[in-house]
Amino acid sequence: MQVERRVSLSKIDLHCHSHFSDGRLSIEELIDRAHNMQVDVLAITDHDTVAGIQSAMNYQSGQKRAMTLIPGVEISTGWHNFDIHILGLNLDYRDARLIERLELQGQSRDERARKIAEKLEKAGVAGCYERAREIAGVGQITRAHFARVLLEKGVVDSLEKAFKKYLGKGERAHVKPQWIDIPTAIKWIHDAGGKAVLAHPGHYDLSAKWLRRLIVEFKQSGGDGIEVIHSHLSPQRKQQMVDYATEYQLEASAGSDFHFPNRWTELGKNLSLPEQVVPIWHNWIFKPLSKRESA
Repeated sequence: MQVERRVSLSKIDLHCHSHFSDGRLSIEELIDRAHNMQVDVLAITDHDTVAGIQSAMNYQSGQKRAMTLIPGVEISTGWHNFDIHILGLNLDYRDARLIERLELQGQSRDERARKIAEKLEKAGVAGCYERAREIAGVGQITRAHFARVLLEKGVVDSLEKAFKKYLGKGERAHVKPQWIDIPTAIKWIHDAGGKAVLAHPGHYDLSAKWLRRLIVEFKQSGGDGIEVIHSHLSPQRKQQMVDYATEYQLEASAGSDFHFPNRWTELGKNLSLPEQVVPIWHNWIFKPLSKRESA
């Protein structure tokens, strides 16, 4: 029997990716790493899919160390020609309507991927779709997979250059995505019983005026929270996110946006929220999963 409890936990990470989207680790490897980093609560938030969550639940239920898994997803949206990501947290990942809706996003991803491959072929790089699909494996195909293909083929010498020369906005192989809008993503999340959080607002290439406009429209559309703490934020930028959360009465979330082991991001690292914000999880009931807890 699982034990339900409200507790104060030391390490909460509500944003990471597995190989079901553009992460490098399998579900099992991701959970093992979270244990090694002493994470207490983990949300797996793959891009436009919840396909890996049941496997994560099953795997964690056999572990000795307890950890709460929060079902999540990161939904891609379009807003004034910007790609904006909305996290859906603590939702019903088995909801048939949600799964059907996310499958539409997956179809859009695949259509975009084929167009990217066509542009790369015109630029003299053939066979990219097939290899990107192979790298993606069970996961959603993303631009990150094409970047890895370009690196493999020696077309570029870094993943960053793959985006700067080919895949980034305005470059030779860029294809404008056809994502849903922000209000639609929020509705999908709410319909599945989850909370909608504006992901990594400090990373968008927006002026202060446009970022504020984004946050206002997100709030007006029914958004619940903002990711106050995420990777690569300066102390000044973190304070700005805290100020936005306070000003617009949005709950605060924290996530590493972990994709693979590297020196810049790590599961559960430096994600403590300041006291003046309301955590997105403030009224959640945590259900620790482990072999011990479920025995």
